[in-house]
Amino acid sequence: MTAALARFHRNQGREVRVFKAGPDFLDPMILEQASGHPVYQLDLWMGGQSHCQQLLYQAAATADLILIESVMGLFDGEPSSADLSVAFGIPVLAVIDATAMAQTFGAVAHGLATFRPACKVIGVLANQVASAIHEEMLKESMPKYLPWLGSLPRHINGKLPSRHLGLVQANQINYLDQYLEQLAENLALTGLHKLPPAITFKAPDNLPTITPKLKGMRIAVATDAAFSFVYQANLDLLQAMGAQLKFFSPLDDTSLPEADSLYLPGGYPELHMEKLAANLSVHKAIHAHYAAGKPIVAECGGMLYLLSTLTDHHGKTVDFLNLFSGKATMQRNLVNLGLHSARFPQGELRGHTFHHSLLETAVQPSALTQPARKGLRPEALFHLGRLTASYMHWYMPSNPTVTAALFSP
Repeated sequence: MTAALARFHRNQGREVRVFKAGPDFLDPMILEQASGHPVYQLDLWMGGQSHCQQLLYQAAATADLILIESVMGLFDGEPSSADLSVAFGIPVLAVIDATAMAQTFGAVAHGLATFRPACKVIGVLANQVASAIHEEMLKESMPKYLPWLGSLPRHINGKLPSRHLGLVQANQINYLDQYLEQLAENLALTGLHKLPPAITFKAPDNLPTITPKLKGMRIAVATDAAFSFVYQANLDLLQAMGAQLKFFSPLDDTSLPEADSLYLPGGYPELHMEKLAANLSVHKAIHAHYAAGKPIVAECGGMLYLLSTLTDHHGKTVDFLNLFSGKATMQRNLVNLGLHSARFPQGELRGHTFHHSLLETAVQPSALTQPARKGLRPEALFHLGRLTASYMHWYMPSNPTVTAALFSP
């Protein structure tokens, strides 16, 4: 829905900037294709309120419309999308799935609008509406104080393909643009064709100063279909600290770029195991990089790539780099999920974990992460020479000083 709304207003010639609440890599890929701009995450725990405020302030300088896609339901999670709304005075559009509902629709709308009065719901859109009669019943159930902004019929709401608990990557959905255009045409018939009331974002006054601690550093960043889970804010931060980013593909390239450090983000190495395993020239180059004592930061799928073996859901096993002795096996169910932090000599770094593989290794972790929510399982953090590896997807703006230390010689 957010992507379709971004596409509609973009088609009207408006500058649209989209953000995603909470940690996510897959939804932002679709939102980026819809809006034509990079999509950043807004998470009050990972990045902090001042950082989120800065991102919104910068976007507002050029945007006609800013959209924020919620994470789960409005009040779900800690922090929640409602927390974002209250922190910055952002109005909320409630999109309610009306499947198998009639008068209860109004009760749900009333609950969303009144559960937390400081969170301002400015209108409601009904989704998955079966017929004109169904729409009329929904509309009649609405509280008088809450604007009805229209509906989307069930027959136009196709289903995007998914994998694990998320959508398939945008570049793998060949009908995505057509799908977004169809939804955008239907949104033109609702109250969402108008811009919402304007709000003002102030510049934060307590952001840390970004110093060029990585000036002159060349960082090779793995970027392809197997390694695409990287926060744009991480790349921006590395560049702001003076680093030169050199992108390469472990799938298709035959060597590493000339680099002082290596960044292996997460992704789906299990979907490209054979090709990754067969590219021995890149294996050799990464081993040489490590043997030279140069830093490597490996996150989740990037860590799996460095292990001895990886076994997929079907039981097929391939040999990987064996730079980090251990084996991982893909599981049918989610293994771990949540916001975590870890202590480094320079301070605390925050991020999140989300994975479907189990790691077996005799290597002892140097530390364990601290889940933000009590009762969740920590993740192991490994330091092997200048290699820092874990299942964590780090949100590097949470501590630029730690980030600089990870990539510095």
